[in-house]
Amino acid sequence: MTDREALLAAWRRSDELFATLAPEALLARPIPLRQPFLFYLGHLPAFAWNQLGRGELGLPAFRPELDVLFERGIDPPDDANEAAGESAAWPAPAAVLEYGERVREALRPTLGEPRIGDVLPMVVEHELMHHETLLYMVQQLAAPLKSPPAGLARLSGSAPAPERIAVPAGRAVLGAVRDGRFRWDNEHPVHAVDAPAFAIDRTPVTNRDFLGFVEAGGYRERRFWSDDGWRWRERSGLDQPLFWRLAHGELRVATTFGEVPFEVAADWPACTSHCTASAYARWRGGRLPSETEFHRAAFGSPDGSPREHPWGDAAPASAHGNFGFLRFEPTPVGSHPAGASAFGVHELVGNGWEWTATPFRPFPGFEPQPRYPGYSTDFFDERHLVLLGASWATDVRLVRRSFRNWFQPHYPYVFAKFRCVWPA
Repeated sequence: MTDREALLAAWRRSDELFATLAPEALLARPIPLRQPFLFYLGHLPAFAWNQLGRGELGLPAFRPELDVLFERGIDPPDDANEAAGESAAWPAPAAVLEYGERVREALRPTLGEPRIGDVLPMVVEHELMHHETLLYMVQQLAAPLKSPPAGLARLSGSAPAPERIAVPAGRAVLGAVRDGRFRWDNEHPVHAVDAPAFAIDRTPVTNRDFLGFVEAGGYRERRFWSDDGWRWRERSGLDQPLFWRLAHGELRVATTFGEVPFEVAADWPACTSHCTASAYARWRGGRLPSETEFHRAAFGSPDGSPREHPWGDAAPASAHGNFGFLRFEPTPVGSHPAGASAFGVHELVGNGWEWTATPFRPFPGFEPQPRYPGYSTDFFDERHLVLLGASWATDVRLVRRSFRNWFQPHYPYVFAKFRCVWPA
C-alpha cells in the first residue's frame, strides 16, 4: 500500500470510529485529562493540513483560526487539576466537520506529489495512532452515547497454564537504521545492548491471575507499592483494575462497547496502569522487564541474530497476533502460537501494549524530528514509561520492532498488558 492509499484508508477508518459516537457525545470528556472528542475531530485534519497543505505545499489557509485551535494538544500531567483542557467555547460540530472535509478536498489531489513524500508517512502514522487513543476514550464513554460497528466477533478459548521461560544472556538490538524509511525520531539510532540471563512469563498476566492479587488484598498492602504508586492508589480510591466493574454482586469487565461477565474475560490479559502492574509483579516476587529485556525476549534468537518480529521476518498477519483491528477487544492469551518468539515467549506483539520498567528517554545519538521536534522531546521528562508490542487497536503499519509507545505510570486507560521477569 502506498502512503497515499494508506492515508485515504486512515481517513475512512477515522470516519468509521467517529460514527460510533452519538452526536451529543462530541463534547464529552470521558477521560477528564483529555480533550473532548470534538477536539480530535478537528485535530486530525488540522495536523494533516498544517504539515502538508500549509507546511509543505504553502496552500492558502481557509480557516486559520481552526488551524491554530486544533494544531496540537498535549495532555496535562496525570496528577494535574482535572479541569485542565476545558475550552470556553468550542466551534459547532458542523463547522468542524466542514473544516475536515475541506482539508481532505484540498489535499487529495496533492497526495502523489514528490515534495510531500518525506512528510506524508508522518501524517499517516499520526492519524493511525489517534485511532487507538480515540478508542481509549470510547471505552470510558457511557453506553447510550456509543454504538458498536457491525460484524464484531468474539474469539473464545482458554489461556495456557502459566510458565516461565529462560532467556539466556545475549545481545538485544534496539532502534532502527536510518535507511530512508520513515521512523519516528525516538526510534533512532540502532544500537546493541547486552542483556544478562533472565526468566520471563511465557504469556501475559491474565484477569484470572490478577484476581488472585485483588483477593489477597494486594491493593491494601503498602509493601507491594512504590511511594508514588501508593499515593496514586490512595488518591484514586481504586481497589481493582479500572476496566473491572462490580454491579449487583457480579464482577464484570468493560470492553470498548459494553461489559461482559468476568468469566468471559478471565483469560484475557489484565489491563492495568504501570504502578499497579509493578505492585502485582512485586507480589509475585518479580518485576517488570526492562526495554532491553523485552527486546531480547521478543526479537532475539539463540544464534544471536535479531528478528524483525518475534515470529521472524515475515510480514505481520492475523495468525501472529491480535492487532490491526481484527477485533475490538482482547482475545484469550496464547491464542496465536504462530506469533511466539525464538525463545518460545508468546504474545509479545498484539492483544495489548506491554509495560516495561524503562523510562522514556532518547537513545544515544537522538535527533529530533525536523517537522515535529516536540513529538518525543516533550515527553523526555522522567514521568513516562516505555511500552512495546501492540494492542488489538494498533494498525499493522505500526507493528515493527523499533516502535516505542509511552505513557505516565498512573494512566489506567491504555490497552496495556504486562508480564513479570525474574533473575535467571
